[in-house]
Amino acid sequence: MVPGTGFNAAVALPWLRALPARWATTVVDLPGQPGLSDPYRPRRGRLAWYGRVLDEVLEVADLDRVVLVGNSLGAAVALAADSPRIAARALVSFAGFIRLTVDPTLALASARWLLRPTAEHTRRMLRLFVAPGEDPPETEVKWMTLMAASCRTTLAPPPLPAELPARRADQPCVVGAGEHDRFLPPRRLAPALRRTMDLDLRVFPAMGHLTTSDHLPDVVSLVAEVADQPNG
Repeated sequence: MVPGTGFNAAVALPWLRALPARWATTVVDLPGQPGLSDPYRPRRGRLAWYGRVLDEVLEVADLDRVVLVGNSLGAAVALAADSPRIAARALVSFAGFIRLTVDPTLALASARWLLRPTAEHTRRMLRLFVAPGEDPPETEVKWMTLMAASCRTTLAPPPLPAELPARRADQPCVVGAGEHDRFLPPRRLAPALRRTMDLDLRVFPAMGHLTTSDHLPDVVSLVAEVADQPNG
């Protein structure tokens, strides 16, 4: 499992309770993201570099027939990885596939969070990451406040090279996104996914860009589509 921007194994504990109930699971703290990995991050070609890092992790850990589960930035890294040890991919809130939509409300809330990372500013921003009327989990509020106060975030990844998704189109892959994802609206992501990789987007009801504990059963079902196949 590869977490998204600003996240790590510690913050992904709900994922690490849901996935290991079905499959042996390893989580990767990405370099340059807050966590237990190396602080280095390259200035250019970041996604390609992350893909090579993930290839090295699979090699060093001697993991074979791996199903990569990527969330947000982690989904882009999972697609960038090219190891022959990869059997399939399950990509959630797939940042890096199309250019993210950032409306003025979201841009203003993000700027306030970065410039003055208080719990209230973080909470207001994260309300735009979940479904309308839903409150973000307090664990994420506390973590994102601490992260903005202590780290320089990489923000959202740029789109991957156009030819890369096409090269991965013949490998088993499933993609899911929240019904209310403001960054990756399904109305934009679904046709791009169909056109480039010949895949149908699984839309998770009542979910935004942030995958909360309530939506992890949908994630498990998505992963099962590739992980429980006889050759998965």
